[in-house]
Amino acid sequence: MTAEENATTAVGPNGGRPVVPTRGARRPLGMGEVALTGGFWAKLQATNATATLAHCEEWMERLGWLANFDRVADGTTGPERPGWSFSDSEVYKLIEALAWEYGRSGEHAYDAAVRRLTARVARAQDPDGYLNTAFGHANHPPRYSDLEFGHELYCTGHLLQAAVARLRTWGDDELVAVARRAADHVCATFGPDGLPGICGHPEIEVGLAELGRALGQERYVEQARLFLDRRGHRTLRVPFGIGSGGYFQDDEPIRKAATWRGHAVRQLYLSAAAVDVAVECDDAELLAAVERQWTNAVARRTYLTGGMGSRHQDEGFGEDWELPPDRAYCETCAGVASVMVSWRLYLATGQLRYADLIERTAFNVIATSPRSDGRAFFYANPLHQRAVGEESDDEESDDGEESDDEVSPRAEGGARAAWFDVSCCPTNVARTLATWHTYLATAGERELTLLQYAAGQISAQLGDGRTVEIEVDTAYPHDGLVTVRVLRAPAGPMALRLRVPAWARGAVLDEGGHQHPAAPGLAVVDRQLVAGEEIRLSIPVSPRYTWPDPRIDATRGCVAVERGPLVYCAESLDLPPDTTLEALTVDAATAPVERDGQVLVRAFTTPRPGPGPAWPYGPAPAPHTPDGARTVELPLVPYHQWAERAPSAMRVWLPARHP
Repeated sequence: MTAEENATTAVGPNGGRPVVPTRGARRPLGMGEVALTGGFWAKLQATNATATLAHCEEWMERLGWLANFDRVADGTTGPERPGWSFSDSEVYKLIEALAWEYGRSGEHAYDAAVRRLTARVARAQDPDGYLNTAFGHANHPPRYSDLEFGHELYCTGHLLQAAVARLRTWGDDELVAVARRAADHVCATFGPDGLPGICGHPEIEVGLAELGRALGQERYVEQARLFLDRRGHRTLRVPFGIGSGGYFQDDEPIRKAATWRGHAVRQLYLSAAAVDVAVECDDAELLAAVERQWTNAVARRTYLTGGMGSRHQDEGFGEDWELPPDRAYCETCAGVASVMVSWRLYLATGQLRYADLIERTAFNVIATSPRSDGRAFFYANPLHQRAVGEESDDEESDDGEESDDEVSPRAEGGARAAWFDVSCCPTNVARTLATWHTYLATAGERELTLLQYAAGQISAQLGDGRTVEIEVDTAYPHDGLVTVRVLRAPAGPMALRLRVPAWARGAVLDEGGHQHPAAPGLAVVDRQLVAGEEIRLSIPVSPRYTWPDPRIDATRGCVAVERGPLVYCAESLDLPPDTTLEALTVDAATAPVERDGQVLVRAFTTPRPGPGPAWPYGPAPAPHTPDGARTVELPLVPYHQWAERAPSAMRVWLPARHP
């Protein structure tokens, strides 16, 4: 497929999807090919559409982030500008989310919102295509005078991604024209004969690459490649206190780096762009570098939840095995970016380990961030909360208005917040949820591969031109039965492939009463399908203990509980009134059980301790149950639901008495 043909097929509801490689054996399905009909992700999508999108716009209007564009357009910029220098990017991510939501639902209110916001943004664009509300105007610093932390190119990258969403769900319009002028400005300013700089926060690269695909403009992809090749030569100034050039991934060229390091979101956006460029340029060396870095970081620098980033100081990766649960940063945006990288790697290679990590991260990071009403969010996602957080006072008042006028100044705090001083996570969650169904399956030359499980319908055209339609009936992840009903079968054999997660043991594939064991990997039905037939995959989702690698010092001697793809945790709300999480020890000789919809573990608890000794060290404790210990059945909750009932202390990794 040529770039021009790709640009044409990617427009419209069926073509609407975030990533559309121009080459490769796996085609991601578009907005019009997949529809969720109920269950876990459909509920999150609905809440995102009806609550989160408006919530984000209301906060940006209230804080003056949207008015920044009006001030630039009217020539009234002053020295005091609301928001951080990167607040423009939140507006662009909101527009992107609205565009995808319009493509998903067809509701004209979302189209109207895109048009309304685009009109304000477009007025602020300079004649040469430059567009930013923090630099380059009266009372502002000069353009590109702070490449390390100014985020100008970062913001432009998010503008380009918003335009991609609009182009693929509506077509060419004012937003696309604004983005095209901005991309042309970037190429003219930073091209081979222009400024040699790079942005301190990668994002322009992935925006250029995908807009280049969407418009069939190879020069945008080439500019993305140029930015990637410039990184790693220590050109960015590193302020005291944030480590080396690794914070910016500017200490070592991408092709040479062994693993992911530095600021997690920066690293992951950079890696997503590197995969895009590698695929478009047929650069096997660059693709292999990202695969190597993914392998090493997932094996040694990733939390059980799929979260990434163990250091608060620089929102970054730690060293190998540095994964403390209570200091886990695991920024929600890093979870979103991790999915971006893994999805691109799966499309490029077909390796199921990437889909496995997407599932883990989606259920335990992305789904954890938004509160059930879609109006408050976690920024950081620790695996151990020692102190009970303060409840966010952001509930609606009687007149329907939010009662809280304050933003949270902290990324962490043990409770979801309505908005943050740095509010990158709510809009990132919004754009991801609006497109979630496009990550469920891919089509090949003669195969349809189901990668994630949710109730819905799929109508997909295979590479050979034939069409297959199926209905998926499942309550996953709460139940492991996935029933695929064939609604329309193409003439001739085809392959229906269902992913069996790496954690699943004992899965069974049932074809019309003929049952076959299904090991982790792919369960494949390759034959002539028949309309009306049902194919069932049973994935055991009973609770299980998970043990950490002993090289992770912070969790040695602890155990976690998982059920299906869900990580579970203990909350202080469920403890006996006279004890604490610190006084809890799991009896790992007794397997976790499920009863009346609850996951339970047998544990020993001791009464709430007093002030303790004056010195917290001493001889080894006696190798028996402590005096006064009681045995209890402790209920656990899915990690994504923690702090939903009320603020609480929480921990995923529980001290264990080994069997």
